Amino acid sequence: MADREDVCVLIPTLNEAETIGEVIDGFTSRGFDNVLVADGNSTDDTQAVAKEHGARVVTQTGTGKGQAVREALDYIDAEYVLMLDGDGTYRAEDADAMLEPLLAGSAEHVIGDRFADMEDGAMTKLNQWGNAMFNWVFRHIHGKNFQDILSGYRAFTRESVENFYLDADGFGVETEMAVECVKQGVPTTVVPIRYEARPDDSDTNLHPIHDGGVILLTLYQLAKTNNPLFYFGSIGVMSSLFGVGLGAYVGIEWVTQRISHEVLAVVAAFAILFGVQLLMFGVLSDMIVTLHREQMRRMD
Repeated sequence: MADREDVCVLIPTLNEAETIGEVIDGFTSRGFDNVLVADGNSTDDTQAVAKEHGARVVTQTGTGKGQAVREALDYIDAEYVLMLDGDGTYRAEDADAMLEPLLAGSAEHVIGDRFADMEDGAMTKLNQWGNAMFNWVFRHIHGKNFQDILSGYRAFTRESVENFYLDADGFGVETEMAVECVKQGVPTTVVPIRYEARPDDSDTNLHPIHDGGVILLTLYQLAKTNNPLFYFGSIGVMSSLFGVGLGAYVGIEWVTQRISHEVLAVVAAFAILFGVQLLMFGVLSDMIVTLHREQMRRMD
């Protein structure tokens, strides 16, 4: 059982008046009195309801979940943070299981795996497919299997996130947290949780296509410092393949029809050289990152 005074329950919200009260009550009834709601200027009664149910409420100065999380961390001095969405999809009953690895000292960051016990209808097929793709991409780019990197149910030590570089404004914050755990070598574990469907009168703030594109772009951009060989190598391979394909077209045109494409030939040569240089740069960058990690391990 966690010492409740050492835990701050952080709930980023935007127009969650229908569910936030019940979410807060679920934690306060279990002794979690330190509940902080970071509200993104809701146009409904989210803030009023949260205050009525005993939560501290701060209004974020910017927009987006990521910005709300970054700003809310400045208001938290508790040793442990339990973060979840205010839409009623996560259960307070799973709080102790989420906190247990932190209290046992076996981890500093815990991710709740929604796919371990998901209620029927809690996630659309499109979202399930998207989550599976993002987890696959994360495993291959960053080399860790966190099962559910987009889970909004997190538990972590306040100290472990102090060195995190979190820049995403929207739903990419979970992706950034997962990448930073790998990059900073933060001991991370996954805990199975129950994921429930949103109440019928609660609307989602997630836009699958737009937010999915942002998350995918975030995953790729963060590979620049964590897996530079993939980041630069993928661009290098595409550029080289484009150059080879264009060069083949120029060659076929010259051999079969005696038509010369000087400009296209120059473009093809440039693309191949550019691609090879990027590949070489990726290899060198990967060596530097590997040496840096080795030095950090020795220092630790």
